[in-house]
Amino acid sequence: MLTAKDLGQLRKILAYVKPHKGLWALGFFFLLITMGTSLLFPKLLGGLMASSADNLRTNMLEMMALLAIQSVAGFFRVVLFVMVTERALAAIRGDLYNHLLHLPMSFFSAKRVGELNSRVASDTAQIGETLTTTFAEFLRGLSMVIGGIGILAFTSIKLTLFIVGVIPPLIIVTFIFGRFIRKYAKKVQDEIAASNTIVEETFAGIQTVKAFANEAWEQNRYGKRIREVVGLAITGGYYRGAFSSFITFGLFGAIALVIWFGAGMVHDGELAADKLNEFILYALFIGGSIGGLASVYAQLQKAVGATETIFSLMDEEKEMEQSTEHPSPVAVEGISFKGVNFSYPTRPDVQVLNELSFDLQKGQTLALVGKSGSGKSTVASLLMRFYRANSGSITTGEYAVEDLDLQSWRKSLALVPQDVLLFGGTIRENIAYGKTEASEEEILQAAKEANAWEFIVQFPEGLETKVGDRGIQLSGGQRQRIAIARALLKDPQLLILDEATSALDSESERLVQEALERLMEGRTSVVIAHRLSTIRKAHQIVVMDQGSIIERGDHDALMAKEGAYFELVKLQDVLRSDTDLAQNID
Repeated sequence: MLTAKDLGQLRKILAYVKPHKGLWALGFFFLLITMGTSLLFPKLLGGLMASSADNLRTNMLEMMALLAIQSVAGFFRVVLFVMVTERALAAIRGDLYNHLLHLPMSFFSAKRVGELNSRVASDTAQIGETLTTTFAEFLRGLSMVIGGIGILAFTSIKLTLFIVGVIPPLIIVTFIFGRFIRKYAKKVQDEIAASNTIVEETFAGIQTVKAFANEAWEQNRYGKRIREVVGLAITGGYYRGAFSSFITFGLFGAIALVIWFGAGMVHDGELAADKLNEFILYALFIGGSIGGLASVYAQLQKAVGATETIFSLMDEEKEMEQSTEHPSPVAVEGISFKGVNFSYPTRPDVQVLNELSFDLQKGQTLALVGKSGSGKSTVASLLMRFYRANSGSITTGEYAVEDLDLQSWRKSLALVPQDVLLFGGTIRENIAYGKTEASEEEILQAAKEANAWEFIVQFPEGLETKVGDRGIQLSGGQRQRIAIARALLKDPQLLILDEATSALDSESERLVQEALERLMEGRTSVVIAHRLSTIRKAHQIVVMDQGSIIERGDHDALMAKEGAYFELVKLQDVLRSDTDLAQNID
């Protein structure tokens, strides 16, 4: 049975229909016409069967007119409901997408992209089917049952009471089966979402899949998930099959009982034979409507499940409310970390930063170095406010960073990551992502300062060159220079470089490093360094280990100390010498 909570979920859907209530009311008007004509049909059919030869043609014309009215009304009902549904669905998808965009990184750390894609696509489609047909069919079937019983009461109250006594057991069993069907329908939807996640991940990492010749392994992984979907769907099918068999047996059995009981009344002179024919036709229509309601009820249960999932996502707390205005960047007056502790929400038992403290003056460069897992990239995530510190403070000037307007704060920052993600449009669109209203001259200037123009002009389409999915058509160095151009165009007050040259060859590294030096000039910068040769000019170098600072100072001071930084530089010099020797031999 639909609970108060379920009805609340359905009301959330209807809230999206409300802006189009005029069209919906008109569609409902045509729905009432189809319901009325459906209720009249058995009466006219009974009259046709009992009519004399003189009235046969008149009764037939009346029936054809009734069918014509029903057909026209049915056409407009469907068209109007589809119009309302598609507009409501567009609003739901838009709101869901907009809400997901404004959720914090902690949410995306716990969710998989393929699952979210499935929710946006398949679950909203389930709601659309409900708004277009299921809800209308539910109202139509319900009216047929109630109206039909009302009409039957005028024919024979005794026979009507007999039918009313038969219907409740059918309805009770309908609700019981509906609960099982909903349960398995929701499980199937969840498994389909999980299987879509595998497809998303496989195609996103297709290069890795092929490099390791793991096509068969991925096929088995997807096949296992699909088999689970099939298993759940078949189990649900058992319930639907049993339900269908029960309804068939119950309905036809009830109709047989009605005929038996009515025939007895005719034999006893309590009911005219022609009235029994009319009664049986209405009973058949009522029985068909109850059978249809069972299927519609199962669809409503599936829609409630889909709605519950979608609105649970929309109930997730946003990291910020979207502003209709374009906020101005805040002034970044240096950065100060004081006693910052942090662990990721998905791994609360692992302490990533321990009492981290440092000061970065405005216009200076701070370099973070250390082994993998020492917490360097976490500092960048906290500066971008992807996460909040568990304790301690992060300030700029006299303001706590977490108290500043989030959009204004991020307007002042630019991040150049190690793994650059380019969107699947043109080079121009990817550069302009840093400043969507940038002029042609500004885009060209940014491309030149980032050392990107020299390879852009070699493409026949120039700035209009398509970069492919995730920028696959460009090399790593080219993608990095596009990212730098994007950051240059934004002209940030605080620049964060997360190992921006770690995966490049020597020539690409030189070009990228030149571009980075232009970008960093006179700008407050935090550099997470893998190649230590790129940070010799940093005003302050912080050496991290297991979330704590073990050394700090400039390059010369740390080299003179001959501590952890000295050992890291010496190790990298040895590795670079071996690499250069190998390249010379080749």
